[in-house]
Amino acid sequence: MRRRTIRRGPHLRRTLVAVAAAATFALTAAPAVAGPGPAPDTGGPGRHGPHDPRRGAPSPRDLALARQTLRPGDGWGSAGAGTTGGSAALTPVVVSTRAELVAAVAGDGPKIVLVRGTIDANTDDEGHPLTCADYARDGFSYDDYLAAYDPQVWGRDTEPSGPVEDARVASAAAQRARIEIRIGANTTLVGLPGAEITGAALQVRDVRNVIVRGLTLTDAYDCFPAWDPTDGELGNWNSEWDLLTVYGATNVWIDHNDLSDGDNLDAAQPVAFGRPMQAHDGLLDVVRASDQVTISWNRFHDHDKVMLIGNSDSRTTDRGLLRVTLHHNEFRDLGQRTPRVRFGQVDVYNNSYVASPRDDYEYVYSWGLGVESRLVAEKNAFTGPFDPSSVIGLYKGTALTERGNVVNHRPVDLLAAYDAAHGTDVGSDAGWRPTLRREVHPAAAVPAVVGHRAGPSGLPGR
Repeated sequence: MRRRTIRRGPHLRRTLVAVAAAATFALTAAPAVAGPGPAPDTGGPGRHGPHDPRRGAPSPRDLALARQTLRPGDGWGSAGAGTTGGSAALTPVVVSTRAELVAAVAGDGPKIVLVRGTIDANTDDEGHPLTCADYARDGFSYDDYLAAYDPQVWGRDTEPSGPVEDARVASAAAQRARIEIRIGANTTLVGLPGAEITGAALQVRDVRNVIVRGLTLTDAYDCFPAWDPTDGELGNWNSEWDLLTVYGATNVWIDHNDLSDGDNLDAAQPVAFGRPMQAHDGLLDVVRASDQVTISWNRFHDHDKVMLIGNSDSRTTDRGLLRVTLHHNEFRDLGQRTPRVRFGQVDVYNNSYVASPRDDYEYVYSWGLGVESRLVAEKNAFTGPFDPSSVIGLYKGTALTERGNVVNHRPVDLLAAYDAAHGTDVGSDAGWRPTLRREVHPAAAVPAVVGHRAGPSGLPGR
């Protein structure tokens, strides 16, 4: 297994406190976090202080960009009523704190919300940093949790239950109430240059017509990962939060963002019961009958489980929905799910997949074919030490349309490579042909085009 190496930068968001040689740990009331979660960020000259030039009024170029809508024909998000976000709003609102953000994106009226500087979701209403200890309820500590659910004591056949698990659930609910931020219908949420939202689990839930652009989204860490001894052969720790979740939503455009775990990678987490205590779930999930979504020109990097499109084999009500386009995104140094698909008609074209030539992280696969998935993957580029036979992951899927993809600048039949290596015979026709494409590049040009134009700095007009 290849593992990531943590490079501890000046804004390290976590201090792990060892409480035993076996890597057990506990929540305390100390300022530094004991257990999952970040140490308080004390700010400093580089944290958008009062003299930061980015605190000026938005430029005319930024205001014009904030009123842009998804062009006709640009992926599934342009279908139906199209995606215009809050372009009809009279006056944009600029926010720089969690409280301002929560208020500005609420409600269903048209609104344009511009994010300035860095907003940390793990802060109270006055802007003071919160640690995992602040969310702990009913005396919860990981010392007690690890003692109660040690497989040598609890066993491996039953999920945790009882007062200690109840305290963990209550603590997780306290964090949920703080970091989940719901974005209302008819909203455009745009980052001004350098804007970042960290620690938040943004929710586009049961609404229509939302645009999210130009933001750096980082580190939706879970203070209270749960142990499940029945998950896999050895059991696993599971975390709750995604940076951005599209849930039961229609006509959504996610464009020119940067999504990652920041400098708080899961490889830094302690190991308990022989398994790493992952602090993160996904980067961007599209689930629960969401439909007509375009995901374009984003950078996804340094993460394991990146993107689910459809989150359950049993949700047959997703049939005919989960229509999603992914184009011109960069997927760099990622483990899996880019994307993993159930049910949906998903168009994946002109994306750049990059693996750095290092051996400190685990690559599993890129395209996950789930139950009744109808994935079309065309003219994508893979650069780095990719094994062509490992790009596809088969999870009850039966077919994939795969054409014109390249690995290290050479055309490769990725489906044939998978079948040859695994003794399978996956169908080569997903049963539909995409038509909602505006700008299609040859696969050989994709690494350069996406490398230059993806992410917040690549927004048109910047």
